[in-house]
Amino acid sequence: MGHHKLERFAENLTFPNLFQVSYEMLKEQGFALRGKWNSFFGNDNPITLELGCGKGDYTVALGRIHPDRNYIGVDIKGARLWRGAKTSNEEQMRNVAFVRTRIELIEQFFAPDEVSEIWITFPDPQPKKENKRLTCERFLSYYKNFLRIGAPIHLKTDSQELYEYTLNEVIPAGDYRVEYATSDLYALPAAEHPEIPSLTEAQMTQTFYERMFLAEGMPITYLKFYLS
Repeated sequence: MGHHKLERFAENLTFPNLFQVSYEMLKEQGFALRGKWNSFFGNDNPITLELGCGKGDYTVALGRIHPDRNYIGVDIKGARLWRGAKTSNEEQMRNVAFVRTRIELIEQFFAPDEVSEIWITFPDPQPKKENKRLTCERFLSYYKNFLRIGAPIHLKTDSQELYEYTLNEVIPAGDYRVEYATSDLYALPAAEHPEIPSLTEAQMTQTFYERMFLAEGMPITYLKFYLS
């Protein structure tokens, strides 16, 4: 293990907005903020999750753009989460938090109707394991247990396979409604999509991986849909 990783793991323990709970502790005691996240943020503003947030740059960027919303980034990689947690603490952002856990355990951290929006940004497309894709029916069933009625899910990915799988296989098989879908988000300027309020937000905000993919000339797909 690299020296920097050990330093980051140690510093992660000092961040008040980064929550790390062992599986054993979660099983025995549960998560204290489940159903009480607004008490942590000190307001009743809507909560947005970024699943598989990596370095948390998207979570932090959205938190800057929308101080009237609360943002929580979720990832299993502590060394990556360190970056977003450190930045948000240095900037004294009170509307940003992070949770280190596997997405399979996400229901243990959020109560019914507690979350108002989900962003899934550049997840592992899992080309050989459909049941591990963050938009497969198994994961969508988890999200249903804490998403509010009418809450949107955004998928932003460079993987045409994951995009087409979600749009053409998963969504038609369930009770889902698509609001917007594009296989090339940046092909047209945001001004040509005034009917999609979140598209401007999506275009303004780019993750580390998104910038890398764009530099390589790869098109970025975007999908916004609802569970009901």
